[in-house]
Amino acid sequence: MDDYPLLHLLWSMLMILGFVIWFWLLITVFSDLFRRHDISGGKKALWLIFMIITGPIGIIIYLILNGHSMAERQNAAITAAQKDFDDHVKTVAGGATGQIEQAKKLLDSGAITQAEFDVLKAKALA
Repeated sequence: MDDYPLLHLLWSMLMILGFVIWFWLLITVFSDLFRRHDISGGKKALWLIFMIITGPIGIIIYLILNGHSMAERQNAAITAAQKDFDDHVKTVAGGATGQIEQAKKLLDSGAITQAEFDVLKAKALA
């Protein structure tokens, strides 16, 4: 252990952390780049080549130029995903609610008995 002092260990850990951060930023920027609809495929390819050649400097330049719109696109994607989930929940829950409401109307009109209503309600909730 004498040939690998503490400062070298800390420096190695710092370098690994820097690599992890750079790789995370690379994935984040690439995913944003592929998600964009406002630029053509050629411009996307040029951005990719630029970021690969220049490394972290290219990513920093992309973040400076497109950071605000990255946040807007991310928020729009989250909002769309939440809306899709809410619509799905309403569809699934609304199906059972609608069936129970129809059965209740039939019960109120006297077309079915309470026992038949309970059976229909159990089927709708199952």
